[in-house]
Amino acid sequence: MKTEYLLEMENITKEFSGVKALNNVQLKVKKGTVHALMGENGAGKSTLMKILFGMYRGGGTIRFNGEELKRTGPKDALKKGISMIHQELNPVPFMTVAENIFLGREPSYGKTGWVNKKKLIEDTQRLFEILNIRIDPTKKMKDLSIANMQLVEIATAVSHHADLIIMDEPTSAITEKEVDHLFEIIRSLKKKGVAIIYISHKMDEVFEICDEITVLRDGQYIGTKPARELNQDSLIQMMVGREIKQVFHKEKAEIKEVVLSVKNLSREGKFNNVSFEVRKGEILGIAGLMGSGRTELIESIFGIDPPTSGEMYLHGEKIRMKSPSDAIRNKIGLVTEDRKLTGAFLPLSVKENMIMSGLDQFLNFGYVNGKTVKRKCKEQVKKLNIKTPNLNQLIMNLSGGNQQKVLLARWLLNDPDLLILDEPTRGVDVGAKAEIHKLMSELAQDGKAILMVSSEMPEILGMSDRILVIHEGSQKGELRREEADQKKILEVAYQ
Repeated sequence: MKTEYLLEMENITKEFSGVKALNNVQLKVKKGTVHALMGENGAGKSTLMKILFGMYRGGGTIRFNGEELKRTGPKDALKKGISMIHQELNPVPFMTVAENIFLGREPSYGKTGWVNKKKLIEDTQRLFEILNIRIDPTKKMKDLSIANMQLVEIATAVSHHADLIIMDEPTSAITEKEVDHLFEIIRSLKKKGVAIIYISHKMDEVFEICDEITVLRDGQYIGTKPARELNQDSLIQMMVGREIKQVFHKEKAEIKEVVLSVKNLSREGKFNNVSFEVRKGEILGIAGLMGSGRTELIESIFGIDPPTSGEMYLHGEKIRMKSPSDAIRNKIGLVTEDRKLTGAFLPLSVKENMIMSGLDQFLNFGYVNGKTVKRKCKEQVKKLNIKTPNLNQLIMNLSGGNQQKVLLARWLLNDPDLLILDEPTRGVDVGAKAEIHKLMSELAQDGKAILMVSSEMPEILGMSDRILVIHEGSQKGELRREEADQKKILEVAYQ
C-alpha cells in the first residue's frame, strides 16, 4: 500500500509498573523532512523513540516504508533503515573514534576475521569528509571533548545509511558553531530523502530546522502541525496545556554584603587572573563560549581541581579549597553541568541522592535518623514540585527536569551560602525550566549568593544581576543587567 509517509506509528501504548507512559500515541513522518517531537520531560518522547528503535516493546502498530515493522531489537531497526542518536552519550572510551563508529561492522581481511585497520581509518576519513568533521579517526574517545563525542555519535548514525535518523537532544553539549554544522548535515541528508525525527527543548532550533511538529503531553498525543503555523507561545501552550508567561522568573532581591571574593585566580592552561565578587541576594552570570574556561573556573572554586595561583575570600576570610569536602564544609554547593556523569548517582534512589552531600546532619549517635531524612526529603519534593511516585524511586527513572530538581534539593538540604549552578537547565523542558528559574529567584530573595554558568544567552540575560564575560580563559569584562544584551556580550568577549 503506497503512502506519503515513511513512518506511521499508531495507537502506541506502553506501561511501566502499571503506569501508562504512552496512551494510544501516533506519529507520522514524511520522507525527506525534519519532524520535531516536542513535549515536557516525562511526556513520553524518548519512550516512543525507544519503542521505534526496538529498545522497548509496546502495543500498537508501526509501519515503515509501507510494511509493518516487527520490533525485535535495535539491530533489526538498523537493518530496516532506522538509526538513533541517543540523548546520553555512551562511547567506548579506550577505543578509537574509528573503532567506535564501526563497532561490530569493522572491515576485515576476507574470511580471516582480522580487522583491516587501514580500511577502517579510510572509511572513517571518507565519512568525515562528507560531513565536514575534523576529528582524528585514530584518537581515543576518552581524549575527545563532549562536543566532539557528539559529532562522532552523529557520524555513527549517518554511517548506517539509514532512511530515518532519530536525533534525541543532539545539540545539548555542542557550541553554536557546531549547531550550524549539524544543521548543514541535516539539510544535506534531507536532499538525499532521509527523514529526521528531531527532539530538542531549544525552540529556536526547532523553528529553524523542522518542517512539522508533533506534541506529546503526559503520554498523550496532542497534535501535529506544520512548523510555520506555530510560534513559541502557541507551541508552549500545546506542550504544557497552559500559557507560561515568565520563563525567566526574575524577582528583585536586596543585594547585600559580599559572600565570595576571587582575586587573580588562575589555573595553568585553563584560565588566568580572574577576579570578581558575588553578594548575598545576587545572581552573577558567567557568559562565554564552550571551552572558554567557565566550568574549569567554578570547579576550581569548589575544590575539584584547585587553582594554581590567586586568592579566594569567603565572608571576608581567606580560604583555600583543596577538595569538594572543604567547599561543602564552607556552605558552598555545586550543581554540575552533566547530571548523568558527575551529578546523579543513577542506581540510587531519590532519597539517597538528596542526602548524599550532607549525611552528617542526619546522623544520631552514628546512625542515620530515617524519620528526619524522610521528613526533610518530602519537604524538598513538595517545595521543588519533584514528580516522583515516592522517595525510593530510582533517580534514573525520573525525567531530566525532575532529576535536576533532585540535585538542587541535595544542596538546599545543606542550606548553602553560595550555590554554584553550571548549566542549570540543560536538557530541561520549558515547564521545568520556568520552575528552576523561579526557585533561583526565591533563593536570591532569601539572601543566597548564586554563581551561574550558562551557554544559553536568554538565560544569562534573563536571570543575571551582573554578567562576567570570559573568553579563551581570560576575563574580558563585566556588564550590569540593564546594559547587557547579546550583541554587547559578544563584543566584550571578542574585544
